[in-house]
Amino acid sequence: MTSRIPRDSRLRLVRPRPLAAAPQAMTQRRPRRAAPRPPEGTPARSELARMARAGLADAARVARWADSALGRGSATADGKATLSEATAERAARELGLTPAEVRADWDTARLAGLVEVHGDSARPGWRLRAWNRDDSAVLRGWVALFDAWSLAHPEPAGQEPAAVAEVISAMPQVLSFLQLSAGPVPVAQLLDLLEQRVTELRTERCEVPYGPRLEPGTPKPAEAAPVPDATADTPLAPLLDWALHALASVGALTCGDGHATLTPLGSWAVWVKLEQICVAAQSPAGNIEQPAEDMLRGCARLRPNAARAEYRAWLAARPVGSAVAELIDAARGEDALLRGLAFDALRVVGAPAEPDVRAVVDEPTLRPYALLWLAEHDGADPEDAHHVLTRREATWLWVDTAAAVADHGEAPLLVRHLESAVQPTVPALLDEVRAVGHPRTVQVLVALAAAHPDPALAKAVRRAAFQVHTGG
Repeated sequence: MTSRIPRDSRLRLVRPRPLAAAPQAMTQRRPRRAAPRPPEGTPARSELARMARAGLADAARVARWADSALGRGSATADGKATLSEATAERAARELGLTPAEVRADWDTARLAGLVEVHGDSARPGWRLRAWNRDDSAVLRGWVALFDAWSLAHPEPAGQEPAAVAEVISAMPQVLSFLQLSAGPVPVAQLLDLLEQRVTELRTERCEVPYGPRLEPGTPKPAEAAPVPDATADTPLAPLLDWALHALASVGALTCGDGHATLTPLGSWAVWVKLEQICVAAQSPAGNIEQPAEDMLRGCARLRPNAARAEYRAWLAARPVGSAVAELIDAARGEDALLRGLAFDALRVVGAPAEPDVRAVVDEPTLRPYALLWLAEHDGADPEDAHHVLTRREATWLWVDTAAAVADHGEAPLLVRHLESAVQPTVPALLDEVRAVGHPRTVQVLVALAAAHPDPALAKAVRRAAFQVHTGG
């Protein structure tokens, strides 16, 4: 006769809490923010998507031609997914274009994500697959091109690189002013604003004096001749002209009669980016100011949609390259929960994160996460992406996920996690878990034994934990 009193382990240190309490507590801590509305007069998303499709029609045409006429990856001649001479000439003949037009449209397709670079080859991106049916994919592609305006229309030869970098850094403020003006703005006024912003950037770089401090009464050494600043005398008018025409080439604004005006697409894109920054600034946890590890910890309590919004806001305030590197460094830590959350944030980054994710495939700790990320990025259904893992990799990921649940979750979640193992029986699972060599194996097995209500199974799990601990 079995007892009706639930068994409780002496190892359980935290009192179980109903799972339904978590969403309720989260609702109390973080009230939902009303969806922001774009400025009055902004076209509907469907109309904005129609404009984006029209502006990128030539790029989509070349991308579709490459998809149908070429084998995967055979369109390139170097390691940068540049069209070979033969491919460009063939496309020009079949599409009725010049080779130069084909190359320009190909480059635009790459910047908009219609073509994705994978290693030394290129292939159609997911946005091209969804081009005719998904307005969000189209708008994201256009925003990616908008973000890359300085690459779509390179600066004139002979310009000082540091001055070019300063102008690129200052243009968001110029674009914000155009967006708030909601109409034509004289280029001369934009030049004044650009010069002010560039001066601020130079002042910020020089605000901390370098070199040893002199004690009072110590005679000052002879001062060396100041090193001339190569950017100080660089005229900004030609660079502003270049920036405005580059933004016009991607469809963000129009220039004429000494005035510049944002297009509806350009105004909407600037508003979206300003809104992302405002959302981040209003975050109760202050995630926009936090390093990646602290940001991920702050998102651990959020529901998936709210966490993704936090990821987007955090990413919007940082250069993509440094943000991706910071997320991967956080994933290398000892906390398995942060590892999974870091790759969720990398999914929000999308294609720009692919080279960094591919670079960590050979790191045992990150390999299963990286393989799943790459499979989903290449178009696999998230429900089926696990098929890219070997049995050993799937077991390692199971242990790592169990470690995250044991550290941050509830006992019932750990028991439920047992059912997700790929092994058909518990003895088979324990054998493979012992063989995989995860550093948290002992802790996971002890926590599982403490949480499981079946005494016989808990005893077997505890025995396996002891054998791993003693090397048996």
